[in-house]
Amino acid sequence: MVDQAKHPQFTDEHELYREQIRNFAEEELQPHADEWEEQRKFPREVFEQMAELGFLGARYPEKYGGSGGDVWHTAVLCEEMPRCRMAGLTLSILVQMEMCTPVINELGTEKQKKEFLEPAIKGDKVGALGVSEPGAGSDVAGIRTTAEKDGDEYVINGQKTWITNGTRADFITLAARTDTDPDMRYGGITLFTFPTDVDGFEVGKKLKKVGNRTSDTAELFFDDCRIPEEYVLGQENMGFYHIMQNFQGERLVGALTGVAGAQLILDDTIEYAKDREAFEKPLTGFQVIRHRIVDMETELAACRQLAYHAADLFERDVPAQKEISMAKAKVGERAMDVIDECLQIHGGMGYIEETNVARAWRDTRLMSIGGGTTEIMKEIVAELMPLRPD
Repeated sequence: MVDQAKHPQFTDEHELYREQIRNFAEEELQPHADEWEEQRKFPREVFEQMAELGFLGARYPEKYGGSGGDVWHTAVLCEEMPRCRMAGLTLSILVQMEMCTPVINELGTEKQKKEFLEPAIKGDKVGALGVSEPGAGSDVAGIRTTAEKDGDEYVINGQKTWITNGTRADFITLAARTDTDPDMRYGGITLFTFPTDVDGFEVGKKLKKVGNRTSDTAELFFDDCRIPEEYVLGQENMGFYHIMQNFQGERLVGALTGVAGAQLILDDTIEYAKDREAFEKPLTGFQVIRHRIVDMETELAACRQLAYHAADLFERDVPAQKEISMAKAKVGERAMDVIDECLQIHGGMGYIEETNVARAWRDTRLMSIGGGTTEIMKEIVAELMPLRPD
């Protein structure tokens, strides 16, 4: 459990919530890790189970089935879900909770909330975030999928890729270009709530990834897909700015989860180093190993405090783009460094694919890529300092 004397933002209520999530992750999910990793998927019923326990709506209004909690409830879930030992499953759940639905809660009409947000919180519908394209990943303004107005409908054409939950999504929070004028690069994008039962929508191939194997990641195709104008989410042609705001929550949960996942592997490694003997003494009997472990513990403590600081600003509605970008960049690099060092301490055992440290080594590599690369995070911070010459 978290030491509330050191981290007083976590109340007794948060710690009870932590215990519930930890038990669920360790007892209900972790036993299936090897099987689901091998299958490269997990059952849809996991969404339903987590909804029944109130985990999918932690900080959403009770009106729509949520628990009315705060960002620290989300932080607790980010810190405990990695105990399931399937980063892909954790990612899929966070896409549902913190990536495709927050913008619906913040900008959606009452009808959109009832049709998409409420069933997502209840686990009845699975959602995805449809932004990335083959030629536009971190460069959101470069998307080419179009939504052309035709009467009281929009006709959508294009392609999305690297879409988590893509093969089983019931709806997509979709970004499309509604103004193709080159001068409207940032101002010509609109968000939509897009139900996937629309004619012309097709799931392409499921993508095979290096890590995060239990999450389904897919190519999506849109061929003259017609949706009513009431599915416009927020203001027309303001989608780029809506996405940038939505990214703040996505990047924050990425940082929080990344720290927790690395800490879990470091804790495993400490126990391994205490038990594993070399030259007639445990690995922790060697000063070089002890100091390596201390360095890693220190790095993660620093990363955690940076992520907590960003979360505090986010919760208080204080502009936090700089701090969130710093946290995601820092965690993306340091978490990978820590897990790589943990694998080294495990030696040959760490290179066996079925081990937790090997799985985490594969999975954590995504941290500095997904949700905006480390390079993009640093450029955001550079702009906000500011460093770029006029």
